[in-house]
Amino acid sequence: QLKLVESGGGLVQPGGSLRLSCTASGFTFSNYGMTWYRQAPGKERDMVAAIGLDDNLVYYEESVNGRFTISRDNAKNTAYLRMDGLKPEDTAVYYCMTHLGGSDHWGQGTQVTVSS
Repeated sequence: QLKLVESGGGLVQPGGSLRLSCTASGFTFSNYGMTWYRQAPGKERDMVAAIGLDDNLVYYEESVNGRFTISRDNAKNTAYLRMDGLKPEDTAVYYCMTHLGGSDHWGQGTQVTVSS
């Protein structure tokens, strides 16, 4: 029943911007924090940003701090990741995750490619 669906990925040039969305269903979205992860080819899946129950509690991995912004709209059951100043090293599959019922729950991922 629980479902997370990422969207908004694509191919952008270095310095460009994208906004990723994670739309949730099957649980009370407003009661749970949300986390964005990414996984580059040949690399482990790493946390990028996290948000608590509202926009006042956020965390960013150092390499994206100042360039990425995580937010949520509880009325739309959606978490966002706005990415500005994209770099080639940001290329990865981006996933959203929530921890609920003793388990991590993941979306299917959306590909972000930063290249000239």
